[in-house]
Amino acid sequence: MEDKPITTLFMLMSLDGKISSGASDELDVDRDWPELAGVKEGLHQYYEIEADTDWYSLNTGRVMAKIGVNGKKEPKGKINIRFVIIDRKPHLTESGVEYLCKWVGTLILVTNNKNHPAYKLQESYDNLEILEYDGNIDLEKMMKDLKDRYGAERITIQSGGTLNGEFLRANLIDYVHIVIAPVLVGGKDTATLIDGESITTVEELHKLKAMRLVECNQLEDSYVQLKYEVIK
Repeated sequence: MEDKPITTLFMLMSLDGKISSGASDELDVDRDWPELAGVKEGLHQYYEIEADTDWYSLNTGRVMAKIGVNGKKEPKGKINIRFVIIDRKPHLTESGVEYLCKWVGTLILVTNNKNHPAYKLQESYDNLEILEYDGNIDLEKMMKDLKDRYGAERITIQSGGTLNGEFLRANLIDYVHIVIAPVLVGGKDTATLIDGESITTVEELHKLKAMRLVECNQLEDSYVQLKYEVIK
């Protein structure tokens, strides 16, 4: 797909591939890992690397709700990032959308829910864009629309394991950039880097994605940085 943005899946994960502290929305890496001795010391490196990712950043309403944006009032500052937030349920409240509008340069809210609270705020915030779809959100079409309508050439994906799995199966991940924290989480129900539906037959092996290692860096405090290109 040359008419879509170049995408990079950028995530912080444990050595066993977990992107959460457990199988509950009350547990979250951003809240929990800064409290863990042996993990908290090098955690700053992930956020420093994150600050240098693409101008367009894609995430989900569930992740935003999990980190508490619905309960926040005023951001400490504004970041010049274009946030693409997929929110189907919705998980974001009106106050959560308002907080994001005050926090980011542009908020592109992707939804198929015509009753999403973001619609109430369209006239109040000129940096709020709503990308609406009928029925299921076609991720391939969404990527094309992000490039055609908003000029998105490169997008960093930081969504949850299930949506990461949807992007993988749709062949919409070009690069994978991982920071591995020195921690083992465990738990078969805890979200991993790629979740979603598993393959069950030999005929489905073509859905697996091989990768080519681009870069490997040993960071401080036992952290590791890996960059891969997905072989198409």
